[in-house]
Amino acid sequence: MNKLDAVVMLNIVLVEPEIPQNTGNIVRTCAATGSKLHLVKPLGFSVEDKYLKRAGLDYWHMTEIAYYDSFQELAGKFPENNFYLSTTKAKRFYSHVSYHPDDFIVFGKETKGLSWDILTGREENWIRIPMLPGARSLNLANSVSVVVYEGMRQLEYQGLV
Repeated sequence: MNKLDAVVMLNIVLVEPEIPQNTGNIVRTCAATGSKLHLVKPLGFSVEDKYLKRAGLDYWHMTEIAYYDSFQELAGKFPENNFYLSTTKAKRFYSHVSYHPDDFIVFGKETKGLSWDILTGREENWIRIPMLPGARSLNLANSVSVVVYEGMRQLEYQGLV
């Protein structure tokens, strides 16, 4: 049995990520938690970028990564799954959601977040990380870590040691 076979997997989605170091760090988080990474194009960097590779260190072989041309393509491929959309516009905290194996947690690009095209009609699945007034947002890699580890906590860290 593969080490990852026993892990309860969450799916992390980055829509149009712009900064290679953030994506590299998220690869490490996905590797450490057994989460699958879904990247929605266009990417703001080449997957051969040296900063992306350096930030991911030697975790690339431990992370399953899928690429999509649009968010609609991804959502259409998994119509039965829950998609939680991380946005500062949400009223509900990320910790007030009940995560299940195979849920998708969606994050937008560093400079603008998720587009209204993606957010509209999905308001019941908006989540946010609480912050002091005046703070716009956390770093993307930090945000992913915060939410993923809450999901893994709720799933009792199944498969993690």
